[in-house]
Amino acid sequence: MKKILILSANPKDTNKLRLDEEVRKIQAALKRANNREQFEIVTEWAVQVDDLRRALLDHQPSIVHFSGHGSEGNGLALENNPGQVQLVSTQSLARLFKLFQNKVECVLLNACYSEAQAEAIHQHIDYVIGMNRAIGDIAAIKFAVGFYDAMGAGRPYEDCFEVGCASIDLEGIPESETPILKARQRQQFSSDEDKSIVREQVGMKTNPQTMNFHGDVKGFVEYNSGTVNQNIT
Repeated sequence: MKKILILSANPKDTNKLRLDEEVRKIQAALKRANNREQFEIVTEWAVQVDDLRRALLDHQPSIVHFSGHGSEGNGLALENNPGQVQLVSTQSLARLFKLFQNKVECVLLNACYSEAQAEAIHQHIDYVIGMNRAIGDIAAIKFAVGFYDAMGAGRPYEDCFEVGCASIDLEGIPESETPILKARQRQQFSSDEDKSIVREQVGMKTNPQTMNFHGDVKGFVEYNSGTVNQNIT
């Protein structure tokens, strides 16, 4: 069974998002799936820093879905006790997800300007989706529904991403190039000797290369990058 952890945050001092509608439609997409018994959805609302850590520890999800606001290189916008913005830095997110790299398969950051966070988390998680610019509510919801429709049909993460982008296109919304997928195939080895053989064959002396999927354009090798901007959208 795949456990999907949906984390939502919409601080009082940020633009209002239709997060409840997004979660409801994700639940409906998986409820109609033929293999719906293979999925469990856990939702956390008005997420604070402690909630993020505890949710990962308590639920041990396979998929983590964040809905909310991003701030480019500064991190993701969670909530503090009064319900206002508390930014969680890109570096802190990467460090946290490193602790769950043997359990979490995919992270979907359905938040504006979240590509830098996706890149950092992808150091440890094989499939991570972020947004390379602002994304509207409707496009974000359409992408999520398409993504989980495909997942419910048993498609791999790459196909789920493509179906999500196509779902935006089908609505005539010019934002299908906004989602970005950071993906790599993790090779399985039976022994340390096998690892050494592969390294010799491909000259593997650094971290594995990452395939960056941008809409329907595939095959671009990308390395870690990040920018700093104070805007929260």
